[in-house]
Amino acid sequence: MKPQPAVPAAPRPFTGRHMAAIMVGFFAVVIAVNLFMAREASATFGGVVVENSYVASQHFNRWLDEAHAEDALGWQAALSRRRDGRVVLALTGSGAVPDRVTAIARHPLGRQPDFALDFAPDGAGRLVSAEVLPAGRWRLRLEVRAKGKLWRSEGEVR
Repeated sequence: MKPQPAVPAAPRPFTGRHMAAIMVGFFAVVIAVNLFMAREASATFGGVVVENSYVASQHFNRWLDEAHAEDALGWQAALSRRRDGRVVLALTGSGAVPDRVTAIARHPLGRQPDFALDFAPDGAGRLVSAEVLPAGRWRLRLEVRAKGKLWRSEGEVR
């Protein structure tokens, strides 16, 4: 006697309950991802660049003029960190010797408070901060004053 082939079981019909489960699962995933992304976005950047955009717009042309004057000075800044945590600034370009160099160190995600840095010459043609910068990634807003002129720049230190 020959063995009889197994009869495949009849497939289960696709019902409205199956469709409802798929729809609920899909929207649950979409909502969960949106909530996660919204929480991450609001925790890392508040979105405020200027307090009042109308007032800032009134100063725009002055800011452009200042930027052109700063570019005319021809300075370039290179930032690095020493092992002791102090920031080293190599200022190249113009032959003018800076009278005063300061910076505001800002954590890019705002997780640590901002603090001020003052720079002094180290004798090797560079400037070194008097303060120690904590470990991590920092954005520095530099202000260099020389012979009555102001030059500003931003740089990153890791």
